[in-house]
Amino acid sequence: MLHVQASLRALGPVPGGAAGVIDALLDVLGPEGTLVAYTATPENSATSRIHQSATAGLSPAEVDDYLAGMPRFDPAATPASPTMGRLSEAIRTYRGACRSRHPQTSWAAVGRRAQEITGSHPDECHLGFDSPLGRLYDLDARVLMIGVPMNRFTAFHLADLRMPDVAVRQYRCVGEHGWTAFEAPDLDDLHFGALGEEVLQAARGITTAHIGGADCRLIPVRESVDLAERILRRTRTRTGPRT
Repeated sequence: MLHVQASLRALGPVPGGAAGVIDALLDVLGPEGTLVAYTATPENSATSRIHQSATAGLSPAEVDDYLAGMPRFDPAATPASPTMGRLSEAIRTYRGACRSRHPQTSWAAVGRRAQEITGSHPDECHLGFDSPLGRLYDLDARVLMIGVPMNRFTAFHLADLRMPDVAVRQYRCVGEHGWTAFEAPDLDDLHFGALGEEVLQAARGITTAHIGGADCRLIPVRESVDLAERILRRTRTRTGPRT
C-alpha cells in the first residue's frame, strides 16, 4: 500500500512521463499492491485558502459571479487541483482507478484494494480516520515523497485530529448535486514543516534515496503519525493549544 506525493519537475524526465512513473510504481508493488493519491479540489470550495485568494479584492457582485461559475464536483471527471501535482491527476485518470466522492478532499487509488480505500468518505470526515487517509493509517501504508518536503506530508492531519483542542468549522463547496455545507475539523498545514523535521529526527522506519533529480523518502504512515502526535502533545503541554 503506497501513497505517493511527487514533484515530477524535481524528478526530471522519465520515459512515458507521469504514466511511466505510475507503471513503474505498480510494477514494484505487484498484483497485490495499491497506489494511492490525494486528488483534492479546493478550487470548488468557498471556504478554502485558494478560493479566498482568488476572490480577494473582488466586489460583492464579482464574488457572486465567481461563485455562480464554480462547476459541480464530478468524481469521474473533475480534475485534481493543480496544487496536488501532475502525478495525482495521472493516478486519478489511470485505467481502473477508483476515486472517493468527497466534494473537496477526494482520494484516488489503483490496485487490488482501491475500492476499499476510496469507497466510503463522509463529508464531515474530510481528512480523518474514517477517510481514505485514515485507511492508509489502518493498513500501515507507506508514503513515497518524491522531491516533496515534509511541510506537505498530508498524513500529519491525522495527528492533529488526535489533539483535544481541535475546532470545528463549516465548509461550503459545490458537490455533485450543487452547493453543500458540512461541519468538519478546522485543519491547516502551516505547522507541518517544523513538525516534519522533528519526525525525521526521531523516526526509525524512514528510508531515503536520490532518484533522478529528486530527494526521496519512504515513510511509514503509522509511525510518522504516532510520532507527530507525541510531539504535538509535548509541544502543547509546554506552550498551550495552537491558535
